[in-house]
Amino acid sequence: MFILVAGAFTGAQVWRETAARLAAAGREAHAVALTGLDADRPAAPSARVGLETHIEDVLASIDAVEPGREIVLVGHDYGIHPALGAADRRARRVARLVYLDCAMPRDGVPALAAVPDQALRGELAERYRREGGDGELAPPARDAWARWGSTAGVSDAALDRLTALAAPQPLGTLYEPLRLSGKVAAVPVTGVLCTGNGASVELVQRLVDFGDPALAVLADPATGFFELPTGHWPMLSCPAELATVLLSAAAGEGHRLRPARGTDATPAHLRPFPLDVPVPARERREHVDLYVPDGEKPLPAVIVVHGGPLPAGARPTPREWPTVVGYACLAAAEGVVGATVDHRLHDIADYGRAAEDVAAAVDLVRADPRVDADRIALWFLSGGGLLAADWLAGPPAWLRCLAASYPILAPLPNWGMTDSRFQPARAVSDAGRLPFVLLRAGLESPEIAATVGAFVAAAEDGGARLELIDLPHGHHGFETLDPPEETRPALLQGMRSVIAHLWT
Repeated sequence: MFILVAGAFTGAQVWRETAARLAAAGREAHAVALTGLDADRPAAPSARVGLETHIEDVLASIDAVEPGREIVLVGHDYGIHPALGAADRRARRVARLVYLDCAMPRDGVPALAAVPDQALRGELAERYRREGGDGELAPPARDAWARWGSTAGVSDAALDRLTALAAPQPLGTLYEPLRLSGKVAAVPVTGVLCTGNGASVELVQRLVDFGDPALAVLADPATGFFELPTGHWPMLSCPAELATVLLSAAAGEGHRLRPARGTDATPAHLRPFPLDVPVPARERREHVDLYVPDGEKPLPAVIVVHGGPLPAGARPTPREWPTVVGYACLAAAEGVVGATVDHRLHDIADYGRAAEDVAAAVDLVRADPRVDADRIALWFLSGGGLLAADWLAGPPAWLRCLAASYPILAPLPNWGMTDSRFQPARAVSDAGRLPFVLLRAGLESPEIAATVGAFVAAAEDGGARLELIDLPHGHHGFETLDPPEETRPALLQGMRSVIAHLWT
């Protein structure tokens, strides 16, 4: 028996096609009518609808199933909050809990924290401070659903139906904290990730590898993962494929993640750098490490900016990771100062403070008397690529070059940063003649590759000085994932190009 819980603004009707396909496969499916969101369950005129109301709705659906029948409880988007709350109170009745392209709610945290659009989240938080938790949030207009998740794969007709049937979301459902006793921890879990919305098994594995204790549960042997190559609404874009995945989830199938500890496999971010370069004595200055070569001073500097978001408790910290140190030491081996920096990009909402950390690191490096303050380059890795936007938008004269390896160059669809300033693909048009050396991974994930493609197109349209170094067989994090004989030439070419720009 599948019990399906829909997300914000949507009700039982969004599950129509998926439920029909589950029924055709011989499995009963029941879509929960949520109070205030479904015409079949309107709220009483004076009633305040909150998260607890929707938890009670899900509990009623669970309790209506005859004892002994296996229940697979599926929560999509906001729907995971009432689903999780109900599963916590009926842990013995629920055989499996399926997280369908949604966050991992925590005890005491309201669903507001999972609203993907950061600007909207801030507006709603301010509204709560002013007005309290009453009222409703109007459903999105047809062209605004992307603020809640990628609409990739959703047909025009399905988007029209989604918009027509959408209902206002009671604000109490977003403001009321989720309360969990911990009993739900005994319920096996499946995660279904929609890659068109920016999630992937590979990305989750990387997060687990960083060693955050809160994510260790994802590597539990009973936890399985599936991917669907679509946007945030698979019940509309690919209901047949979703039904197939749910049937497999019910059978306990799915990809298993590798634990961060207790295995022989070294996490990718802690594997050796592919180039054997000398390591000068490290000099620590606040959140910056300097690697200064011998020779006449002052010298230009290359500052390496790690990616993210990363768990705040990751140890060692990123400035000590072999890849990050490797870039800095390669710079030193080529005769300039190398620097690594720790910044506080621990959440999608942290790009602002991470940018402040990077700017402070640049000031610190430039102030060192052994550094030529007029010859600085920044090299961004992975999710740190968004931080390049500030430096592309009106670069200072002393910034001689930017570089990036397998960068994310526009926010991913589920990051909720549509109005953010961290948009390198937009900022590159303001870069003037600033050189940008880009090491592009040919086997990058489609979602990240799309951001790189948009950046390259914008750079070419705007006449930017873009130098592409392609690794046709390179993966995201190619330094420690791919054969060294393929990565070494690209790394050397990239660093030598950056240094040539520094001396120009």
